[in-house]
Amino acid sequence: MISQEQFEKEIEIIITNALREDIGDGDHSSLACIPISALGKAKLLVKDNGIIAGVEFAKHVFAKVDESLKVETLVEDGTPVKRGDIVFYVEGSSQSILKAERLVLNAMQRMSAIATKTNEFVKKLEGTKTKILDTRKTTPGIRALEKWAVKIGGGENHRFGLFDMIMLKDNHIDFAGGIDNAISKTKQYLKDKELDLKIIVEARNLDEIKQILACGGIYRILIDNFNFEDTVKAVNLIGDKCLTESSGGITLESVRKYAQCGVDYVSSGALTHSIYNLDLSLKAVD
Repeated sequence: MISQEQFEKEIEIIITNALREDIGDGDHSSLACIPISALGKAKLLVKDNGIIAGVEFAKHVFAKVDESLKVETLVEDGTPVKRGDIVFYVEGSSQSILKAERLVLNAMQRMSAIATKTNEFVKKLEGTKTKILDTRKTTPGIRALEKWAVKIGGGENHRFGLFDMIMLKDNHIDFAGGIDNAISKTKQYLKDKELDLKIIVEARNLDEIKQILACGGIYRILIDNFNFEDTVKAVNLIGDKCLTESSGGITLESVRKYAQCGVDYVSSGALTHSIYNLDLSLKAVD
């Protein structure tokens, strides 16, 4: 995964770009009717049930818009919330609060939905050794936010992008001329470039797992679209030679059964691409 410094840079880029996109040459609605000296206070109101996420991100946004804005946090990231709860108060320039409002809401609603969905998977896995992973099936431009939300919900992050881990999937293998070629070329590439990256290889059947194991030096085998019976066989075949990961259409209803097959990880794109925003609003306080 990326370093904390890289992650913070990603968050800064997201905030800068989002504010540029939304504010443009000025928030003319506020400028037209609210004095620049006006002070106000607003509350982040929960209108749904779930896991709250994005509180720390909201603080970054408010500070970017106006360092003088003060935030009083009542509920921390990762906390279960219900309709009617107040997450925080923000106080200061009315114009500044309104500039930050939409970005804060858009981000927190999506992040909270992802954290909520992730937490549902985490609960299904309780009592097993299996951990839930996200994927690269994220919204372009805000991957850092969505992966942050997965962590808040109790899940773990897969690689951040194409650059921080090697993952040889079916197309890589086919284009490279087979598993042996794909893995041997990858190992040579890493040696030539002096890169220290972990290698994950996708397997489509038990025979491919045998081929991957014969090559050695693999961090994790992705057991893709296997049924339960074959997943058990794959796990037994792999043993402690490397880590295991199940993926491919795994749902809340089936995730525990895959975990009971003995895999170390289950990855699901549904954590980030199949969610509905948690309903939140920022309301002025008299």
